Amino acid sequence: MNLSIKAKLTLSLSAIAAILLVSATISVLEYAKMSSYVSDLIADDVKSLNTAHKLSDICNKYNLDILAVIGDDFYAELPEFDQAYFLSHCDSLRTSLKSNVIQPLTDSVVYSCSAYVLTSLELENVLDSYFIDSRSWYFNRLQPGFETLTSDIDALETAIYRDLEKNSKTFERGFYRSIIPGIVAVGVGLLLVIMLLFFMLSYYVNPLYKMLDSLDGFRSFDKKYTYTFEGDDELVRLNEGITEVTSENLKLRRRLRDLKAKEHNELESDKP
Repeated sequence: MNLSIKAKLTLSLSAIAAILLVSATISVLEYAKMSSYVSDLIADDVKSLNTAHKLSDICNKYNLDILAVIGDDFYAELPEFDQAYFLSHCDSLRTSLKSNVIQPLTDSVVYSCSAYVLTSLELENVLDSYFIDSRSWYFNRLQPGFETLTSDIDALETAIYRDLEKNSKTFERGFYRSIIPGIVAVGVGLLLVIMLLFFMLSYYVNPLYKMLDSLDGFRSFDKKYTYTFEGDDELVRLNEGITEVTSENLKLRRRLRDLKAKEHNELESDKP
């Protein structure tokens, strides 16, 4: 199929534009997909981390309230622990975090919380008893359960921190991965531009210069226009046209010179 110069240039530039457009679209879609997914994971980690901090604050406050009651000989009322509220936060951690590492840690917090609360319910009987030292009960029986609970919460927070760090690194890696198609496209585009430049220099610019040189030789020195090159586009047709026109013009010049020479000879012969 013979393509015109306009068609060849249009096709070449369209190919470059298509590659850049497709790669840019892939980069944008990849980044949007990755950003949405990882952003949701990071948001869940931050939310879960705040929930874990809240659990720790609830336990610390309850434990300090028990210590305050024990230290007060005339306590007004016993502190209350909203276990349902605490467990609802644990359930939210289970639903928001699907990690195989975090799930068992959440279960450990639930179990240690249940054990701690169950032990803390002995407080009223301890305070009413004349045989049980409340401070000894607090430090020897209740405090170990509290330490286990806080240790489990700390382990849960550490696991959430690690998951957050992992997701942040995933986000960073995903960002660089999403721009790879764009970088590849730019490299391919530059390569195509260089190839297009080489193509234009080889098949259009250099032939034009040689056509001009041959045409200058024809005009200035009456040399025959002999430049030829292979091809099937308008430039070849133009060169063939110039060759034909210059050949006819050269023949016409020679005829004119021959006529002038003949007239000059005839004039010389008619002189006495």
